Amino acid sequence: MHIVDNLELIKKISTPSPSKIVLLVIDGLGGLPNPKTGKTELETANTPNLDQLAANSICGLIDPVSPGITPGSTPGHLALFGYDPVKFNIGRGVVAALGIDFDLKPEDIAARGNFCTVDEAGLVTDRRAGRIPTEECTKLCQLLDGIAVEGVKLFVRPVKEHRFVVIFRGEGLAPEVSDSDPQQTGVAPGAVKALNPQADMTATIANKFVAQARAILAKHHPANMVILRGFSRKSNLPTMDEVYKLKPAAIAAYPMYRGLARLVGMQLLKTGPAITEEFDALKQNYADYDFFFLHIKGADSAGEDGDFDRKAKVIEEIDRALPSLTGLEPDVIVVTGDHSTPALLKGHSWHPVPVLLYSRWCRADKVGGFSEQACIMGGLSRFPAIQIMPLAMANALKLAKFGA
Repeated sequence: MHIVDNLELIKKISTPSPSKIVLLVIDGLGGLPNPKTGKTELETANTPNLDQLAANSICGLIDPVSPGITPGSTPGHLALFGYDPVKFNIGRGVVAALGIDFDLKPEDIAARGNFCTVDEAGLVTDRRAGRIPTEECTKLCQLLDGIAVEGVKLFVRPVKEHRFVVIFRGEGLAPEVSDSDPQQTGVAPGAVKALNPQADMTATIANKFVAQARAILAKHHPANMVILRGFSRKSNLPTMDEVYKLKPAAIAAYPMYRGLARLVGMQLLKTGPAITEEFDALKQNYADYDFFFLHIKGADSAGEDGDFDRKAKVIEEIDRALPSLTGLEPDVIVVTGDHSTPALLKGHSWHPVPVLLYSRWCRADKVGGFSEQACIMGGLSRFPAIQIMPLAMANALKLAKFGA
């Protein structure tokens, strides 16, 4: 069945109820074994609370897009929310802009940017400019903000650390252009290229902006260049309220994930950056919503930095905080990730991600712990991430019978 029909089906049979669902997303959760120990970051971490929860759950592995496809964060999360990530291919720029509450106009084009480091030959040596602090990013954005190119106004706004967003506002623009971000080091940033004739103007203006930015940033090492990706326009997705009859809320410290939640109609809740603060936000708002998306970023950042031990420690910190979630006794708890980020690869990968689903109706399997190896043997087997929401809804008794 095509996902559009599936959303329409869920929309027809979903029913409001007091039961509550918590979706805990440990960003970049999946990993690869350390050659010295044969264990992944999750398998290395001491996780008694996750293991106990898994022992009372049904477990498996999910493919965010499909086997062999390495997902970005946007498709990874959209799949977890039940939206076909191929059909609803939302650009990173729009998500970043919404995440910082920028007032996007229908004609605006948004692109996600990184401050990066290039050497004297113009080759990228660090795609994240050493993860400069957000305060430094803000100062650099002020240097670039307000540039006008051929009558098109450019807004440059900080997001977090090395990340920023640039919004192109003017007539004659189209988002169908290539990225300048090469997604690797040792090569030069690419030129932004039009993917159809209607986008020629956008490509020209983007390249002129990059050239001006390089000149302005020349003396600001390590953030002496910019790379862009995810050119996109705001699109209207069916909201989670419309599809699932839910009152959904999001707890996320990183702006991008707040933008994703906003895109599907979640209420954004206030939280601090610490893991304990995010769990506290869940507790403080628990009575007011029936679906919670709780996002934890640190494991992904550690994986991208190639820091195996730090990623394991982040997972352990989440495990220590978990009793404040389970103590609320949600009707359904799902714990998983949006993709794998093995420290050995220093980036996202195609490897399937562990998942557990707890409810009193889940028909628990024999899995005794939460890990890649354990979840291979789970009752959910290996399945598409897009199926998580229907399963969560069913276990929360929020889906009526289909057919006579």
